[in-house]
Amino acid sequence: MTELSPRLARLKFRAWHRGTREADYMIGCFFDRFHADWSEADVDLFEKLIEEEDVDIMAWALGTQSIPEEYRGPLVDRMMKLDYVEIPR
Repeated sequence: MTELSPRLARLKFRAWHRGTREADYMIGCFFDRFHADWSEADVDLFEKLIEEEDVDIMAWALGTQSIPEEYRGPLVDRMMKLDYVEIPR
């Protein structure tokens, strides 16, 4: 396992410490699964995205609320698949 840059380590922490278990799993698992393949622009977008409210991020990912134009694209499209969420039992 490679060590994360300080920026990515901060994003990982923020992704996994959202305030609700559901948001932690959705956003944290998404980060863990895909961050290694992200471009600098993807990291910038994710960094902006996680400043949003959990209920909004989750609604966008679940398709129950329309996604703001600034977040539309491959990153959120991938988040909407939800196949990356692994819930420990």
